[in-house]
Amino acid sequence: MRPAADDLPRHASWLALKDAVTALQGWQGHDGSIADPGDHAAAQARVATAVDALTVLGTVLPHDQEHLAATAKDLLRWAEGGFGVPDFLDSLTAFHPERQRVDGRVHLVLFPMYTQNGSTDRHLEAVLLQVRWPQVVAELEAQQFSNPMFVPVTFLDFTAGYDTNSAVLFPETVAVREVPTFTWGAIFADREAARFRRVVQAAADTTRLALPPDAARLLVDQTLAEETFVLWDLVHDRTHMRGDLPFDPFMIKQRMPYFLYSLEELRCDLTAFRAAVRLEAEGVPHARLVQYAVLFDRLFRFPVTGTRVRNYDGLGGQLLFAWLHRHGVLHWTDSRLTLDWPRVPQAVLALGEQIEQLYWRSIDRPKTAHWLAAYALVAGTLEPHPASVWAQGPPALPVDGPPKGLTDAVLPDEFPLSMFYEALARKLGDVVASTRGIVGSA
Repeated sequence: MRPAADDLPRHASWLALKDAVTALQGWQGHDGSIADPGDHAAAQARVATAVDALTVLGTVLPHDQEHLAATAKDLLRWAEGGFGVPDFLDSLTAFHPERQRVDGRVHLVLFPMYTQNGSTDRHLEAVLLQVRWPQVVAELEAQQFSNPMFVPVTFLDFTAGYDTNSAVLFPETVAVREVPTFTWGAIFADREAARFRRVVQAAADTTRLALPPDAARLLVDQTLAEETFVLWDLVHDRTHMRGDLPFDPFMIKQRMPYFLYSLEELRCDLTAFRAAVRLEAEGVPHARLVQYAVLFDRLFRFPVTGTRVRNYDGLGGQLLFAWLHRHGVLHWTDSRLTLDWPRVPQAVLALGEQIEQLYWRSIDRPKTAHWLAAYALVAGTLEPHPASVWAQGPPALPVDGPPKGLTDAVLPDEFPLSMFYEALARKLGDVVASTRGIVGSA
């Protein structure tokens, strides 16, 4: 009898694998290699332990057996080659979770990789994960929101690289000899939901925000929150490749002012919000909850998370807050936050329309003109830094040179936190820090 998913983190072979990987991490350099020959004998022994564990776990997870066998071969080749920069292309291309989107399906991955919002080292990381594929999401993906690469998951257990703020598993982070065609991307819905619940509850308490009953229920029900985030992520993720796109939507390939990243991420969130408004009118479960999730995560968690250096997610949250405030649906009076709930959807949709219009018009604009128009959109609602060169307009900017000059002119914190957010950050700082490594059972 195969062990249940909840028992796998205590399985002897998983524990042996996790211990071996942790030891190997201690010898690895930034690029994943083990430079000191004096460590190689001990590393060889740990690789042998890991290979044995993968062989056993392949019988426990027969749907991953081919992938885990390829992983063992990649490990052995790395060791036999003298522990240089690892190459796990074969095991990566053998892993296809997008073909097995079955609620509760367990996978095991072991890759040399960095973890976004976690570690920049390309160390070995082992993760036990479980697919999260609610029926309502499966039906919507099949009927309205096709996204064959999207794989929502939850944690069962993990090594140190995921005891961080990372909530994604992307194949492009894995060390490989050549870039393959990517066919999947995984997002950990349990971490997203758990940190959302903790931070938003603290923010609501701090600001004395009266929550509607269904929003309050979202903050106390982890399962409901996970299902809500899976639906939000489904629509958000596919939006990066849809619409009037004046640039490569995966902007990691380009260097440009960070406020453009802000608008792209916010565009995708507000597209999910718009879809949720429509789905609510059609009677779809979770649709109204998606609206609350987008709103509260953007307003409360994003602006006070991370540093102030090119924090594009934080900027998107600041912009949404200021937009709602200026349109009279959000109020901060007598040290209490209130929202005019019936008017919130239309105000949020209006901001989304502004960004869509920016994208539509920018297809006909030169790159510099698009950047300036995007800045004007943000600065029309948010107050720029007093020292901003961008705020002075084209006469002060190197618009006649290469785009790099314009990017370099953007301040690390071009749009500083408002006094509201400065105060909120002080009160929520410890709460945000406490969500590092959080999982659904927390």
